[in-house]
Amino acid sequence: MTKITKHKLSDLYTLASGISSSKDQAGHGQPFLSFSTAFNNVFLPDTLPDLMASNAKEQETHSIRSGDVFLTRTSEVVDELAYSSVAVKDYPLATFSGFLKRLRPKESGKVYPKYMALYLRGQLFRKAMDNNAVMTLRASFNEAIFSYLDVWLPDYEKQVEIGDFLFAIEEKIKVNNKINAELEAMAKLIYDYWFVQFDFPNENGKPYKSSGGKMVYNETLKRDLPEGWELVALEKYTTLQRGITYSGADTALGASSSSFGVLRATNISSETIDQENLIYIQNERHPDPPQIKKFDILLVMSSGSTEHVGKKAMYYFNEPLSYGAFCSKISPSGSHRFYVHQFLRSQYFKSYIKNQCLGTNINNLNNGHINSCPLIDPNKNILERYEALASPIYQKISINHTENQVIAEMRDWLLPMLMNGQVDLGN
Repeated sequence: MTKITKHKLSDLYTLASGISSSKDQAGHGQPFLSFSTAFNNVFLPDTLPDLMASNAKEQETHSIRSGDVFLTRTSEVVDELAYSSVAVKDYPLATFSGFLKRLRPKESGKVYPKYMALYLRGQLFRKAMDNNAVMTLRASFNEAIFSYLDVWLPDYEKQVEIGDFLFAIEEKIKVNNKINAELEAMAKLIYDYWFVQFDFPNENGKPYKSSGGKMVYNETLKRDLPEGWELVALEKYTTLQRGITYSGADTALGASSSSFGVLRATNISSETIDQENLIYIQNERHPDPPQIKKFDILLVMSSGSTEHVGKKAMYYFNEPLSYGAFCSKISPSGSHRFYVHQFLRSQYFKSYIKNQCLGTNINNLNNGHINSCPLIDPNKNILERYEALASPIYQKISINHTENQVIAEMRDWLLPMLMNGQVDLGN
């Protein structure tokens, strides 16, 4: 076992508050670390996505340097308080939000940032936060809590060994996600050229519309379509199935041979589906649940907010799962699988869903809303060519998602044992 030693967090770090800014400073100026960026990233991204106008004094007082730890200062719930994000490089001229606290190492060679990034998001530190957080109308992380907190750390050399190993896993996941984003963009680019701009290759390999291909006005869409292309209802090439309804009495403690996992709307984020925090249902309560399978699409049908209605993502995993009643599964026919996927990601479909909600003043969709959505039915030959191009793209995306799932599960299994000294990487 690895020896671990208790330290006061306040002995290792100094605590500082973020910049107090006004609305007219936002959106221009220098790089800026926001609450959401810190909350959603274990490590700060290479480039901070936000800007905030600041002067030289503010940039020095609220600077971001390699090794700095940023904790969310306030939240509506304790579970989201003091979520950490760690800088592994300097960010010149950057400042950070007043809704964050900065922990800066007091001396070098005591805490390794890549190790601390995962430690501070781990079970041990999260439990300490839950026990010490101040909850009034909002949970708050303050100097008093900072002074109470202890951390249990191995020696610095062991921190480096573990931190570099875990960071390599995070980087691999990041690389796979970047590749997937580029592949998805490639499939979308082809879709836009062929089915939005109608510049698919004609019989001579030239772009159809730009080369004078015949177009026919469609009254419903109020635009021209290539000759021979029709407008059909989405249901012609899809099947739609609503998820299961369950109660607390139906749930199981976890995954087992006598239970099955259920995806919820919260598992859909940024047009991807994760398999974290599943609900498990006893088999005997629902002996024949609906299942989502590889390349099916999960669509949010009901939500407390119109912003979430219509959220969707393709399911890339080989293992089928069930899904809750707030969602529906869309299964495109094989001949239209990836074409339909891109259509559901289109601005047209997003606007269509928004209009359905606005028109009925509800945050719920029914099967009729989806099934009756107008869909352009292209020339069969062009569609087959698109599916042939898109299929290997999405197969590769699926492989990357599956790989990320496997290594993330390995990381999550090893993490608590590495942090408490039960497991040594040498073993």
